Amino acid sequence: MEYMTQEGYDKLVAELQHMINVELPRVKDAIAEARAMGDLSENFEYHAAKREQGKLLGRISFKQKVLENARVLDASVLEAETVGLLRKVEITNLGNNMKMTYTIVNPHEANLNEGKISIKSPIIDALLGKKVGDVVEVAVPAGVLKLRVDSISL
Repeated sequence: MEYMTQEGYDKLVAELQHMINVELPRVKDAIAEARAMGDLSENFEYHAAKREQGKLLGRISFKQKVLENARVLDASVLEAETVGLLRKVEITNLGNNMKMTYTIVNPHEANLNEGKISIKSPIIDALLGKKVGDVVEVAVPAGVLKLRVDSISL
């Protein structure tokens, strides 16, 4: 089961609908055009369109499975006492005193440019269940980070 925000769920539904209603018909038209050119054994356009169709059908199937297992989580019923899903957490890297603020989301909604980090990331995994003031050490590829939880909000 995948918990996500209503915004993330709606975005996933929109992506799926776009793939089904726009991209898939375009690929089917490309296959039909290439098929009309004749000999399929040496028809590069036909084989390229079929490959694209296979990739697209795989992505559609994946998104459908994610949506089947998705549950929209209402952030208003959550408590902001510990680090967890859908909470905004401000942390300080004690090695360089750099402050970071992230909203913890499911992996399908993660986008660091928007300040959304996956609940499955090593940093958040180490912070889950921690409270304001707690300090944790996290092993990352660059070494070990020492992080302090400064604030938690919804």
